[in-house]
Amino acid sequence: MKSVLKCMLLLVLVSSCSKIELNDDPIIGIWKHSVKTATNTNKMVIDNEEWIFNDVYMGRFHGYRKGQVVFLTDFKWSVENGTYIVRYPGTDFPDDLVEMKETEDGTVLIRAEGKIFAQKEKS
Repeated sequence: MKSVLKCMLLLVLVSSCSKIELNDDPIIGIWKHSVKTATNTNKMVIDNEEWIFNDVYMGRFHGYRKGQVVFLTDFKWSVENGTYIVRYPGTDFPDDLVEMKETEDGTVLIRAEGKIFAQKEKS
């Protein structure tokens, strides 16, 4: 009787565990963009941008100037109908709405107005 009870308990434990959802979205990875000069409302000047998208719908943005990180913030991302939405809570950054495109030069994220947002770093 004890072994039947143990088996039932084990069965309940195994069947009640939730499965972790696998996120293999193609946006996951490192994306970069070189800019001539970008200034946010805090008058911070950067010349390179980098977004690191992870599989739990979050990531980290780095703003570089002359090779040094001058701005760093976390972001959240989501995707709706093929449009990626990047939000920067706690900053003055507006949300970024981008779509992924394949080009001869690789995979890029494009803003709605057609400008390149970032290019995926090759693995």
